Amino acid sequence: MSAATTRSRTPDRLCAEAVDLARAAAEEAAAPGVVGEHVSAVSEGDRVVTHLFECKEMGYRGWRWAVTVARASRSKLVTLDETVLLPGPDSLQAPEWVPWSDRLRPGDMGPGDLLPTEAEDLRLEPGYTGEDAPPPNSAVKDAVTPQALADLVEAEDIEDVAVTDRDDTTPLSVRGTIAAVAEELGMRRARVLSRYGLHIAADRWDEAFGAKTPMAQAAPAPCVSCGFLLPLAGSLRQAFGVCANEFSPADGRVVSLAYGCGGHSEAAVMPTPPRPAPHVLDELRADAFPLGPSGDDGGAGTQGGPGRP
Repeated sequence: MSAATTRSRTPDRLCAEAVDLARAAAEEAAAPGVVGEHVSAVSEGDRVVTHLFECKEMGYRGWRWAVTVARASRSKLVTLDETVLLPGPDSLQAPEWVPWSDRLRPGDMGPGDLLPTEAEDLRLEPGYTGEDAPPPNSAVKDAVTPQALADLVEAEDIEDVAVTDRDDTTPLSVRGTIAAVAEELGMRRARVLSRYGLHIAADRWDEAFGAKTPMAQAAPAPCVSCGFLLPLAGSLRQAFGVCANEFSPADGRVVSLAYGCGGHSEAAVMPTPPRPAPHVLDELRADAFPLGPSGDDGGAGTQGGPGRP
């Protein structure tokens, strides 16, 4: 072990004794009464020592004021290097920073919030625009440059341009493209849902409103036979629809055709409450008894009968 390494681990005596200088520097950087007791002195190198003081400020439990002092070689004057507030081993610290794309959860967006999508988002794929310019403010707006569009116009056959004289303002170079037809039908989109995006959406919807949920397990019938179900378009029509029953817990939600609830349109009418069986021993009814003995049976107890002495 070299002499330099030994000196670096042993705090310099003059620097280690400069506790008052370090405390004054910490109190100047902080506020009166915030700097606590002296914790320790750590050697940072040759004639460089860091003094640690407790921090009594609320919200910084376990933090320490670190004041570094130093002196030049062959000098007895200790000077101040820097003052900083550092976390200790038991300090309360903020969690590690996480990018917004990893922190975002469903339902976090509010009015006015914007959620930009990446140009290489796996949930999306090119739509009907083909090689034409995408709509403004699109994430793929730079995919087709004006020069590329100009080259497309020049590549059109001149004879096709002179075939007819139309009154509309639609360029003949793009009138027959897929993008023009899609724009006329109101379906022009730069990107559409990819197969991967469709699959993860279907898994998410089936987990929330699918056949394995407790509500579906207790339902009288699945949604596929319910009159309140609005089928979706495209390939999702085979497995999902939208519930239109205001009393259903899935009202306005995308539900699986195997989902179900008690609000099924063809659910049986609630049976009438069963009538209780009559009492075997009726203690509430008054029994009718004759006021006098009957004269027809000639029994005992009648006047002049055999029972009279």
